[in-house]
Parts: sequence; structure tokens; C-alpha cells
Amino acid sequence: MELRNPLGGTATSEPDPEIQKLETLLGEYRHDGPAPAFPEIGLDGRSRFFPLRMRLFPALGTTAVVLLAVGVVTFLVHGRRPPPLAVAGWDVSRLAGTPRIGRNAIIGDEGPSRLGVGQILETDDQSRANLQAEGIGQIEMEPSTRLRLLTMGKHLKRIALDRGTIHTFIWAAPGQFVVDTPSAVTVDLGCAYTLQVDDSGGGTVRTSLGWVGFKLNGRESFIPAGAACATRPKVGPGTPYFEDAPAEFRAALARFDFEDSTPQQRAEDLAIVLAQSRERDSLTLWHLLARVDDGQRMFVYDRLRQLAPPPASVTKEGILRLDQPMLDLWWNALGFDDISVWRHWERSWSGAATQAPEQ
Repeated sequence: MELRNPLGGTATSEPDPEIQKLETLLGEYRHDGPAPAFPEIGLDGRSRFFPLRMRLFPALGTTAVVLLAVGVVTFLVHGRRPPPLAVAGWDVSRLAGTPRIGRNAIIGDEGPSRLGVGQILETDDQSRANLQAEGIGQIEMEPSTRLRLLTMGKHLKRIALDRGTIHTFIWAAPGQFVVDTPSAVTVDLGCAYTLQVDDSGGGTVRTSLGWVGFKLNGRESFIPAGAACATRPKVGPGTPYFEDAPAEFRAALARFDFEDSTPQQRAEDLAIVLAQSRERDSLTLWHLLARVDDGQRMFVYDRLRQLAPPPASVTKEGILRLDQPMLDLWWNALGFDDISVWRHWERSWSGAATQAPEQ
């Protein structure tokens, strides 16, 4: 092959040995298949797959928005949810045996259990338990005892003792801790006391510190430290007495409260109580003023006046007609406690807390 030399003359073209050698080396990588079809490029320089890309990206964006919204809602619902509040109630610890809250046994090494409103705590004949509530007090349950938690409000903590024996030590404000029994309502007035209820629904409260109010409907008894008071279904609390009173005094008083059925029997037992009474037994005589017949009230007044003379503003006529302010003045003069504490809290209980408790 001849090539014209631009400078004149001719030149013969021979294959370049180096190029031939390179072609030989690259030949084994030669592509023998059809050429791939590439998308056409438009005048604007964008390929035809651009619309697909436009459809794909919005879909991905929508999914991301949804996922983000779900995450935000989850955070608001769960991330900012306040921790669950503690259930209002009493902490219960096993002292002996196997007490039960409902069907759940309390095991000693599990730590305190929680008695909530509406739940039942029960001990068998081998079990004892301790209840404690911060700012309120503590209760020790003896064997064969059953109680229920009725209310755990800000100003009223109320349980029902269906049967058995409890020992309470209460440091809550007076009037805030109430125990229902089948025959009376026990109202703490800042004290420690033992409350026992038998299978018939009758019971006895014994105060060791402070004083207790015992009430059923309109029948009231106040039990200071060292004193006791029995109660019976459909009758309510009897007349309080000091436990060191003569046995004959206490027996006659029990008959007068719950057994005597004729005026003659009542008159005979009242005469024993008046004859056996000591200065300290003015507690009992003060309560009897409102529990004897009109014709017997004068005898009680005379004996009480001998043992503990009334304040100057208290008159015989006022006591005989059961004037409440005069009765309260005489009570305060006896030195047991200020009855205005009871009157104050009694107004806040008027209604359910002072009515006959449910069986």
C-alpha cells in the first residue's frame, strides 16, 4: 500500500510490529456477542428511565415519613408515659405460718406483699401477719383473723374486721383510721388498742394508749387507756369500764348492757354498779346517764356528782334532760380527754362511717 507523503514522494505502509503484538495480546478478550442496547439520550440530556426514578423516589419518601410518624407516636405514648403509681394499700409481712391475700400465700423470704382496696387478708390457726402503711400506723394480726381493706383515701383509711384479733398502733391524725366490725365502728383518736371479734359478730376493744371511739348509729362509747368496752350485734357498744374494776361491778354492767330484759333486772344490776363504783369509775357512770331510764337518771347523777363534781356551769336540770354541751363539759372535767376532738371528726364521718357496718 502506497501513501502519499505530504512533503512529496510516496511511502509504503507496513504494519507496526508493536501494534500487531498488542492486538494479538488483546484478542483473547474480544467480545463476540451482540452489542448491548443503551437507552436513548434525549435532547435535554436525560435518559428515558428518568420517569421511573421519579416514581420510585416519592414512594421511598412516603415510607420514610410513615416510619418517622410511627416512631414519634411510639415515643409520645411510651417514652413520656409516667411510671405506674404504687397501689394504695398496706404492706403485709408474714410473722408466722402462711397468711394469704385472697388465694396468694405470703412467703417469708419474698419481702412485703401489698394489700389493696377490696382485697382480703386472712390468717389460719397457725399464721400471724403484720401490716404497715407509711404515715398511718401498723396492725398486727393474730391467728384465725380475717380483715378487708375498704378505703385508702387521703382523709379516711378504713378496714373491716370480720373475725379474729388485731393489735393496732396508729399515728395518723385522729379520726382518719376506722375499723368496721359486725356490731360497731371503731374510730381511732390517736392511740393503740386491741380489737377482737368472735364468730357471732360480738367484740371487745381494749385501749392501751390514747382513746378510742366506738359507735353504732346514735350509740357512742369512749374508751380511754386502761379501759375496755364490749359490743354486740343489733345492740352496738356497751358501757365502757376500767378492767381493774371489781368483778361484781363488771358482771352487773355486762348484764345491764346485754342481758337484762325486765325493768326489775336492770334496776338491780344498776344498783350494784352504783354501789361498787370508785372515783375512777366515773367513766362508766357518765356513759350510763344516757342509757338508763328517765326515772333512774337521778340516781346516776347523784353518784357521779359524789365521785367527780361537775363544773359550775353544769346544772342538774341540764344533765337530767341530757343537754349535750353540759354532758361534754362534764366529760372534759373527768380528765380522760377533750371530747371536742370526737365532735370535730364525727361531723366529717356523718353518713356511712357511723352507720351500722355491713356483715
